Amino acid sequence: MKVNSLTLKYGCNPNQKPAKVFMSKGELPIEVMNGNPGYINLLDALNGYQLVRELKEATGYPAATSFKHVSPAGAAIGLPLSDTLKKIYFVENKELSPLAAAYARARGADRMSSYGDFIALSDVCDKETAAIISPEVSDGIIAPGYTDEALAILKRKRKGSYNIIKIDEDYVPELIERKDVYGVTFEQRRNDYKVDENAFQNIVTSNKNLTEEAKRDLIISLITLKYTQSNSVCYAYDGQAIGIGAGQQSRIHCNRLAGSKADTWFLRQHEKTLGLKFRKGIGRADRDNAIDVYLSEFWEDLLGTDAWKDIFEEKPEPFTVEEKREYLKTIKGVSLGSDAFFPFSDNIERARRSGVSYIAQPGGSIRDDAVIEACDKYGMVMVFTGMRLFHH
Repeated sequence: MKVNSLTLKYGCNPNQKPAKVFMSKGELPIEVMNGNPGYINLLDALNGYQLVRELKEATGYPAATSFKHVSPAGAAIGLPLSDTLKKIYFVENKELSPLAAAYARARGADRMSSYGDFIALSDVCDKETAAIISPEVSDGIIAPGYTDEALAILKRKRKGSYNIIKIDEDYVPELIERKDVYGVTFEQRRNDYKVDENAFQNIVTSNKNLTEEAKRDLIISLITLKYTQSNSVCYAYDGQAIGIGAGQQSRIHCNRLAGSKADTWFLRQHEKTLGLKFRKGIGRADRDNAIDVYLSEFWEDLLGTDAWKDIFEEKPEPFTVEEKREYLKTIKGVSLGSDAFFPFSDNIERARRSGVSYIAQPGGSIRDDAVIEACDKYGMVMVFTGMRLFHH
């Protein structure tokens, strides 16, 4: 049943009471079918649903996102998964509908950041998607509907307290949006800019071979950035985000963060990582943490200790810095989006290290020429969209 307002336990923090969400006109476009969502849960839900709705509209595929603290940890469309992706996403023996594949990809982009996520789906949640969600640590989900089987599965999560929200897919918000900060009301037009192939008309590099796959991935990247706290950079590949750098004051730091996450995503598919043997009974979160450490610079610090015995059946074979670099040199075809212009060519140098071949950014820097020159140096394709995508 729809209502005009919902009372919340508290706001962002326990001391921020009272708290509620409400509509100044009409009814809320959401229905809480189970649980008791909080302030941040609803921020994640409403931002996440906008993201997946736009991805579905732009690509025609079912879409999913994994949100944490008002930024996506992952976003994807429902393309089939390779055997390797099924393995690293822990869905080898699962039946995968297109929507389930989308969530497996979104969750798998950055599993550590997705721990305790809020999920948004573009389509009615089916039993296959609910089965993928069931074993994961998650705070809740928003979707335009749920099959009876999916609802039964999800209601069993968190001892029956899992947050399940249904949103009216026909809801259209007002064009003007407002929020209060320190007693001052801000007002602006909603960011209703539509990201599609029309954004890629202005190719500024010598290489102008923008493939259909690259266009798809750049669309995914830019729509993801539209709902990511700025500054932000997103790496995308094979129909999903693989590295998101959010909320950094410096664009190069966004790029480094997103690039390092993309590197980890690729390195998880290396034979050494796939060959890790975990002890029986090790939970998913502990496995994710162990893989992250194994692929990090901190792993060598643990080699001289017995800490690995708590997680692994046998001591993992070392994965040297040189081996990782050589493996990453083989990667190409990655797409990168930036929510604002690149002020320096160092961003291109960093992107190249993670296999970036295609870039979409607004342009408009006084150093655009230097950035274009760096792209030409490596044969990259770069598009100036002319549209900034800051989100706060």
